[in-house]
Amino acid sequence: MDEFPVSMSEDEWRQRLTPDEYRVLRQAGTEAPYRGEYTDTETEGVYSCRACGAELFRSTEKFHSHCGWPSFYSAMAGDAVIETEDRSLGMLRTEVTCANCGSHLGHVFAGEGYDTPTDLRYCINSISLRLEPNSHE
Repeated sequence: MDEFPVSMSEDEWRQRLTPDEYRVLRQAGTEAPYRGEYTDTETEGVYSCRACGAELFRSTEKFHSHCGWPSFYSAMAGDAVIETEDRSLGMLRTEVTCANCGSHLGHVFAGEGYDTPTDLRYCINSISLRLEPNSHE
């Protein structure tokens, strides 16, 4: 994975991450719905990649989609995430990965009818994120 600014061997990732974090972030797993730490969090702040610390999403773009995972209508400005076609599990989806380290974050869906400025839903695993609350919290 040397095309990413943060690159480690799979053994180094295994040492850095818990087994559950590794399964989701490095093996494109999915955490159980409605169990994630940030599913219903309304704390203001910035969500970063749990694997490398890159800033990915702001709480101001988070919304309640009632899908079981944290949802955002936009990623950070610039190239914080990479979106690629995912044809696994017999479905056509768009996978979202961290542009800094290539770790799996979740998927993005369009045209679902949510009342958001972008009509996108970045459906992200809580375990892929770490929230840094704003200093006034």
